[in-house]
Amino acid sequence: MTDAPDHLELRLGAVAHGGHVVARTDEGRVVFVRHGLPGELIKVRLTDRDPAASFWRADVTDVLEPAPGRREAHPWQQADALVAARAGRSPLGGAEFGHADLATQRELKRHVIAEQLGHLAGHDWDGEVQPVAGESPDGTGWRTRLHLDVAPDGTPGMYPHRSTDLSPVSDMPLATDAIRALAPWSPAYPSAARVDVAAPASGGTPLVHVGLRPDATSEQVAALRERLGAWAHDHGVSVTARSPHERDTQLWAGAGHVQETLELPGATSPEPLRWRVSPTGFWQIHRGAPQTLAGAVLRGAGLRPGDTVWDLYSGAGLFTAVAAREVGPTGSVFAVEGSPVTSADAAHNLAHAPHVTSVRGDVARVLTGPGGRGGHRGRGAASSSSRRGRGTTPRPPRPDVVVLDPPRAGAAKEVLAAVDRAAPRTIVYVACDPAALGRDLGRLRRRGWRIDGVEAFDLYPNTHHVEAVAVLNCEG
Repeated sequence: MTDAPDHLELRLGAVAHGGHVVARTDEGRVVFVRHGLPGELIKVRLTDRDPAASFWRADVTDVLEPAPGRREAHPWQQADALVAARAGRSPLGGAEFGHADLATQRELKRHVIAEQLGHLAGHDWDGEVQPVAGESPDGTGWRTRLHLDVAPDGTPGMYPHRSTDLSPVSDMPLATDAIRALAPWSPAYPSAARVDVAAPASGGTPLVHVGLRPDATSEQVAALRERLGAWAHDHGVSVTARSPHERDTQLWAGAGHVQETLELPGATSPEPLRWRVSPTGFWQIHRGAPQTLAGAVLRGAGLRPGDTVWDLYSGAGLFTAVAAREVGPTGSVFAVEGSPVTSADAAHNLAHAPHVTSVRGDVARVLTGPGGRGGHRGRGAASSSSRRGRGTTPRPPRPDVVVLDPPRAGAAKEVLAAVDRAAPRTIVYVACDPAALGRDLGRLRRRGWRIDGVEAFDLYPNTHHVEAVAVLNCEG
């Protein structure tokens, strides 16, 4: 067996799920290439080239024949594969589609969604990937959250794709202006392992959360706290920290959470909704994502006063709060979230709504356990509850509408089965992974559900990620 080469010249084929474009060597071996476009003739450096492997991975190092959609300049130089190749380094991850203009990016994402829905769900989708209102011309300035890992010497950084080599960061153009003005990559964080930054889209006070190293001494932590306290005062931000040896988060400066606000045109009430989100709690990353997704969920759900709604994988309560306002006090919302931190946020955010039940727990166990609805099919009278998931898990009421927003891996099979048996009027499925969406829609179709629409949104410009909202109704 001969050794694999380091570099190849390839003609690129179709885009594949995961941010790659597919090529084949002269011998027929598949190569998954990042930073290229279909049809281009390129040179690549192999990043994964086991001679015995069924496929290889590669990064573009030079473009011999560019495609029409290739940009003149990447919006984030540290993620530019061509600049990185000339400098003898790997590009940072997180902007793998930045070499393409936005129209081309959305066409690539459209192709992936259509392929996954066709292959996995048997659904012929001819929709478009829609931009978010107010998007910048180059797809920058949208990230309200940022994660940085910290080197042993305290330098924050990010990783190239599939790499363990942490690289310092000098800027992050995909982040909002508030985060870029803060420049959280500039300070050193000795005794820290990670740094997470949240800047509310509505312009509230940003929050920097420090995850401390397990071997950090009390003296090192005290020194870091003093340094960041002064930095927070100068920049007008809040700072929290947590040690892996402690259960509770420490408040070092300002407030211990961020405040998110949403005004939703077309909703029952024009009054803004508000959510508290903890430092490590989940919230949509794109500044326009809450409004975009909540609007799509409302369009698909067709909520009526008095309806009962299940909000599964409910996070901090984005869709829960929107649904609770639409169904009114004669309806009810049963929300389930597995993360202890995010579930606590949801309970706080929904404490004012007695017709909402917010439960912390594994979604499959809540639905199929002793108090669940896993053994029934058919519709009964809706019920409401103000219980908050303390002690015995409350029995979920019969749903008229089910909203699911699972993590990237998709919904558990047991969850889909329980939803089917509950026989709601409508299912609204929010997905951040086209393959998981296709798989789960296929499972629901085989149970007799009809896909009545899929909307796709470009909530992650300059990356391969895309969000979709599917609406299903029962064939019967």
